[in-house]
Amino acid sequence: MKEIRTIIIDDEPLARRGLRQLIEPHADLKVVAEARNGVEAIAFVRSMKPDLMFLDVQMPEPDGFGVLKQIWSEAMPIVVFVTAYDEFAVRAFDAHALDYLVKPLQRDRFNDAVDRVRNQIRSNEAMLMSRRLASLLEEKTIASALQRVVVPSSSGELLLDVAEIDWIEADDYYSAVHVGLRRHLIRESLASLEHRLGSDRFLRTHRSAIVNMDRVCELRMESGEMVLVLRNGQRVPVSRRRRECVREHLRRLR
Repeated sequence: MKEIRTIIIDDEPLARRGLRQLIEPHADLKVVAEARNGVEAIAFVRSMKPDLMFLDVQMPEPDGFGVLKQIWSEAMPIVVFVTAYDEFAVRAFDAHALDYLVKPLQRDRFNDAVDRVRNQIRSNEAMLMSRRLASLLEEKTIASALQRVVVPSSSGELLLDVAEIDWIEADDYYSAVHVGLRRHLIRESLASLEHRLGSDRFLRTHRSAIVNMDRVCELRMESGEMVLVLRNGQRVPVSRRRRECVREHLRRLR
């Protein structure tokens, strides 16, 4: 039986432990490393050249997309995505990735994914499939698929149309989505949201902020710093290196 060298990539220790428990009955899967973030994942892939990686989508930067963008031209292992809730991932990855798993992971679903990995290796198509996925990510075609964002609410989950969002700010490992005076905290990195939202309407204005440019009513200098004033009166900072990009985007909207 061919040994399948496997890497687990997830920033949550409990999630990594859960994957190990699911992998344990599969004698041909050998876990050679566990990565806690995207930086470790990239280093392990480059040094160990695994056959397979279970890759969490939402992680501290770089997130799962960032990991693939940095290794796609190298010896890409088979990729099985792991996601907490991303409905866009379910749609896009079903068509383009080898497989995806939705948390909380189910043993039967996990076993099905492992069978697909074995079949890909036997048919010698794993490399081709991984390169197709990497190309898809490089072209950012997934980003255009996002129409709504799922946010937690007191009664369950709320679906927000992206057009309703005023701006989004980084909050540790989370992102705070501002809609009017409401602030919704979701567990997804700002980089991941930037990738999914695209640049037609939403623009990264600062390392900690993404703005819906349709909501901007004024560009202003305050104490030597540039800020965007939104329709609701909120002010969002613009970093020095992003000033010209913001000006150009506003010129195109005129």
